[in-house]
Amino acid sequence: MNVEELREYCIAKKAVTEGFPFDETTLVFKVMNKMFCLLSLDESKISLKNDPEKNIELRAHYPAITQGYHLNKQHWNTIILDGTVPPALLGKMIDESYEMIVKSLPRKVQEEYKNL
Repeated sequence: MNVEELREYCIAKKAVTEGFPFDETTLVFKVMNKMFCLLSLDESKISLKNDPEKNIELRAHYPAITQGYHLNKQHWNTIILDGTVPPALLGKMIDESYEMIVKSLPRKVQEEYKNL
């Protein structure tokens, strides 16, 4: 998946917004105002949240998957988009990050999400 395909995949999800809150090259995707994906446009990297145990497993199997860059190293991975991580796995990782954030939303915000 290239940067534009990743962007389209993320923005198609329910209640997702995008913006550049940090700088002009890091596109951040949020669901209900909570980050689930950071996409570096100039360095071809993506950062996604996941279960800490699963993160260790992914990092062991794919050299392009490392600890989150400037993020919680336990909960976030940064994936270098060099083609070595299969597109289907990237999609699954985006889905898991999105779902983790949705599940962690406060009950009131989850109700708002459900009603969209």
